[in-house]
Amino acid sequence: MSIDWGEVYRSTFQELVRFLHRKVWDAERARDLAQEVFVRALRHEPEQPRAWVFKVAMNLARDEARTVLRRKRHLALLKSESEVGVKVATPEDELASQERWAQVRRALDAVSDRDREVLLLWDAGLSYGEISDVMELSPGAVGTTLARARRRLVEAHGQMEQEHAAHN
Repeated sequence: MSIDWGEVYRSTFQELVRFLHRKVWDAERARDLAQEVFVRALRHEPEQPRAWVFKVAMNLARDEARTVLRRKRHLALLKSESEVGVKVATPEDELASQERWAQVRRALDAVSDRDREVLLLWDAGLSYGEISDVMELSPGAVGTTLARARRRLVEAHGQMEQEHAAHN
């Protein structure tokens, strides 16, 4: 069986870029990494191409994070896709949006790598079966892992809100 990588690219690329963007926090770098995933894909014939693509992306993002941390800890904040082109944001709206995304990022940074990765894979639209393949979990463990990761994310966010309120 030969994989139609063109079809996989067309059906997966935007989700892959969004997933990578939330891992590296730089839109241009996320697109570059997604392209690199597909360059590598042309040399492989995995059984589950979509899951394989996300697994390679996760590993590339992990390597990217290590490189960035060695150089410096400066990352761009995530821009909401829904805000692009919808309206001209006031400086106050932009600041509020940046603060919301900064809070989400801090909460994601506060959970374990495994929790963060399973949440981002789910957010990218992967099925439980695909998440199972990427994360090397049994299919039955994905739901439980996701539920625990969501709970930990909510707890981390709540803790940050309490700390913020205590300082103000």
